[in-house]
Amino acid sequence: MSIEVLNESGEVPSPVSEQELADLGRHVLDQLRVHPQAELTITLVDEETMAALHVQWMDLPGPTDVMSFPMDELRPGHEGEESAAGMLGDVVLCPSVARRQAQGAGHAVGDELLLLTTHGILHLLGFDHAEPAEKQEMFDLQRTLLLTFLAQRGRSTSAADDDSVAKRT
Repeated sequence: MSIEVLNESGEVPSPVSEQELADLGRHVLDQLRVHPQAELTITLVDEETMAALHVQWMDLPGPTDVMSFPMDELRPGHEGEESAAGMLGDVVLCPSVARRQAQGAGHAVGDELLLLTTHGILHLLGFDHAEPAEKQEMFDLQRTLLLTFLAQRGRSTSAADDDSVAKRT
């Protein structure tokens, strides 16, 4: 599995390590039985870059927290089988927007970025939250994936319970 993490946000050090983002990506993709040769890129950008992407692709003004750009439209594998190989796509995060959201929600910015990364990967895999049933499925899965990842590291977070991400993304 190829996961590339790029910090183009100008924030050094990053609020979350590149290794932790890659580890989370690997955890999510493994749990969802995505082919081991799938490729994912996670990029952290500044507000100006995110605002430009937001206008270009969503026709919405201002920066947002996370955007997902699927490539080969891969889907999760099923019990006993993996998905097809290919380019999963790109998750783009804006740490400065995440920082404001984390402060408002009362949790760490690193936890917010982990939540947003999980959310973005699920969008790449075809999950959405436009309808109530879809939202329930996506947010339950997002919570489970983030909590199991953090539990493996001996950590916990309140960010996993923050379903206001649907209102922000």
